Amino acid sequence: MENDAQFQQGPSNLSMPEATVIPVLHYPDVPAAVAWLCRSFGFTERLRIATHRVQLNVGSGAVVVAQGGASSSGAEPLGTSIMVRVSDVDMHFENARQAGARILSEPVSQLYGERQYSVADLGGHVWTFSQTEINVDPSAWGGTLVSGGQNAA
Repeated sequence: MENDAQFQQGPSNLSMPEATVIPVLHYPDVPAAVAWLCRSFGFTERLRIATHRVQLNVGSGAVVVAQGGASSSGAEPLGTSIMVRVSDVDMHFENARQAGARILSEPVSQLYGERQYSVADLGGHVWTFSQTEINVDPSAWGGTLVSGGQNAA
C-alpha cells in the first residue's frame, strides 16, 4: 500500500523493540506484572528500565509494561496506550494535528535515541508515535538489556 512507507523501520536502536506497533500496558506493580506475563504467556524480557518500565518480546512483536497511576500532568489516569514506529515523526505529527488529534506532547528527541509525540484520538485512546534517530545502548541512559532480548548485541 502507498501509505505503508510511513511505517517502514528506520535504523535499529538497541533501546527500542523493532516491532512497528507496540502496546503499552500500565500496571501498579511492574515487576509482578512482568513475572506473571512471562510465566503465564511465555513472553520474555527484552529491556528493563529500573522498576517502572519493561519491554517484553512477544514473538516478532513487543509489549511494554509500564507503571500505572496518573499521567505526568496528574490530569488523566493511564491505562493502555499504543506506540507506533514511523519513518518521519514530525510529518506524522503535523498530519495528526491538522486532523484534529488532541496533542498530549509535541515531538521531542529522547535520550534513548527516539523522537516521539503523543496524542489522544476521538475515543480518548493515547497514541505515541516514535521515530528512531540513533542507536543508543540502553546502558547509556540507565536501561538494562536483558540477555536473549531481541536486538541484543
